[in-house]
Amino acid sequence: MSDRRVYIYDSTLRDGAQTQGVDFTPADKGAIARELDALGVDYVEGGWPGANPTDDAFFRAPPKLKHSTLTAFGMTRRTGRSAANDPGLAALLAAETRAVCLVGKTWDFHVDVALGIGHDENIAMIQDSVARVVGEGREAIFDAEHFFDGYRENKTYALNCARAAFAAGARWVVLCDTNGGTLPDEIERVVGVVARDIPGANLGIHCHDDTGNAIANSLAAVRAGARQVQGSLNGLGERCGNANLTSIIPTLMLKMDFATGVTMETLGRLTHVSRVLDERLNRAPARGAPYVGESAFAHKGGLHVSAVEKDPRSYEHVRPELVGNRRHIVVSDQAGRANILARFREIGLEVEAGDPQVATLLETVKAREFDGYAYDGAEASFELLARRALDKVPEYFRLNSFRVIDERRWNAQGQLVMLSEATVKLEAAGREHMAVAEGNGPVNALDSALRRVLLPIYPTLADLKLVDYKVRILNSGDGTRAMTRVMIESADGKGEPWDTVGVSTNIIDASYDALFDSIVYKLLRDGVEVQGPPARGS
Repeated sequence: MSDRRVYIYDSTLRDGAQTQGVDFTPADKGAIARELDALGVDYVEGGWPGANPTDDAFFRAPPKLKHSTLTAFGMTRRTGRSAANDPGLAALLAAETRAVCLVGKTWDFHVDVALGIGHDENIAMIQDSVARVVGEGREAIFDAEHFFDGYRENKTYALNCARAAFAAGARWVVLCDTNGGTLPDEIERVVGVVARDIPGANLGIHCHDDTGNAIANSLAAVRAGARQVQGSLNGLGERCGNANLTSIIPTLMLKMDFATGVTMETLGRLTHVSRVLDERLNRAPARGAPYVGESAFAHKGGLHVSAVEKDPRSYEHVRPELVGNRRHIVVSDQAGRANILARFREIGLEVEAGDPQVATLLETVKAREFDGYAYDGAEASFELLARRALDKVPEYFRLNSFRVIDERRWNAQGQLVMLSEATVKLEAAGREHMAVAEGNGPVNALDSALRRVLLPIYPTLADLKLVDYKVRILNSGDGTRAMTRVMIESADGKGEPWDTVGVSTNIIDASYDALFDSIVYKLLRDGVEVQGPPARGS
């Protein structure tokens, strides 16, 4: 194993879910896990089996990952239970992940006060739990909770806990700065001491950001010998968050000459992955975020602009395209062509860099994103936009009009009910059609009405499912007149899910645009040909 290899462990889906205002759905978790996998992250912590219905649903149907090791998180066995008869450990192992991360106490204060057990019993709990995981043929990771606080108060005991996990077969012993109160010089010193007993190739670090030092602490631990870094995308996490992998990964690779599972090629997806997470959470990306923020490579002012145009190294510490970002010259935005071409390659479109359609599409994307569209989180809509610009999308059907009626009333049983009804008029298979359908809300009614017409014509749509639906208000200052962005995630069980976007001041109109793209993308991906003569006027 190369001493320059650092393993990245992402805890966004579990630790990041502790963030105030963050509430992942199983669909969110699956989509983010796939993005992390494509980026090249070594470990993806999916959640805590048995802790809540969302995590249980996620592990019942986990995403298929090509690179990352999916990991389940939980606790060491309870006191008074054997490792073979502990329901928490049983739930962890039932998730059938290749790796299992166990958190255990290493601060004697917590053993005395929180657990109320003897110090030796806590060590036995750690040993037994790790041994059970290893005995099941899984990779065991031990998270030494509050390790630095414990080390400060009782160095010998904290070290004994870590040694016990390693001796029991833990692949990784991860030292946790759980309350984020330790500073980089202490982190580096303590990790160096621990590395004398536990090889750096088996040593990890997990820092919280309560003093704003989580990134610096993580890098200090790597300098001291740790070779696994835990953290989350965009620094999500409880209180002040976790170490931000969006900054740590490129710093390790571009500044410190370490290798990770992220390659130089996939590092170019970093900005995209960061923004996909924000879109899934309906959050505006942090403009000033290092490496991936919209302002990370923005230049305003004649002196800076002039220097950047002559030599970008004057004010840019790395080339923005290395992390998938772009240079932004305020007043004259000049970047983007390389990103567009890279996205073309991802979807299998081969276009010459000098093709005038590339410049046209770039301007279209800029204009639509100014209006509120977000293509980082809606790759299917981007692909359709690109293919339409190149005249490569068939017109499967044409909507002439739709009408949606919502009624709120009391029924015969005295219950307050909501009824939604949609009417669509469209052209398909060479003739006009009309259909009416009711649904659980206006979007479901509209979807049902469209399917009544389209399913007999395009039977492949039978397995199309709407997995997730998100709405975001873009200009909240306009109140109920604000621009609305709708993101829809769809799936058919045959391949990866896909995301589409619609934008309008009318939420139903925005929903239709996203729904339309979803249907067309499904037909295009399945290689379906247009049925009957083209729609009138096409």
